[in-house]
Amino acid sequence: MGTIGNIIWFIFGGLIGGLLWCLAGLLCFVTIIGIPVGLQCFKFADVFFFPFGKEITYGGSSFSFLVNIIWIICFGWELALSYIGAGLIFCVTIIGIPFGLQFFKLAKLAFLPFGATVSRS
Repeated sequence: MGTIGNIIWFIFGGLIGGLLWCLAGLLCFVTIIGIPVGLQCFKFADVFFFPFGKEITYGGSSFSFLVNIIWIICFGWELALSYIGAGLIFCVTIIGIPFGLQFFKLAKLAFLPFGATVSRS
């Protein structure tokens, strides 16, 4: 399911979504203070292009915790709610459940991106 799911995901929105995350990352790199946020945008792009078969592990330091709090207040809760909404819409049909689960994975990453690492499973 991983390869077929990634191909379908990429064709029907993964390419556009990943490119938009790359653009957001580049725009964040304009300022020095936005570089950490830009790095997180590239992490989103990596997962958004091909989410099937990727595992996200959470951990980090107290710095990650503090920056995650700021992220949640500014961006995280809106992104997480939008991904949860998309996941619920996809989970209405049996065929859409695997795609909905990927949106739930993205929602958790959208809520706490700092300190998270993306790896292939």
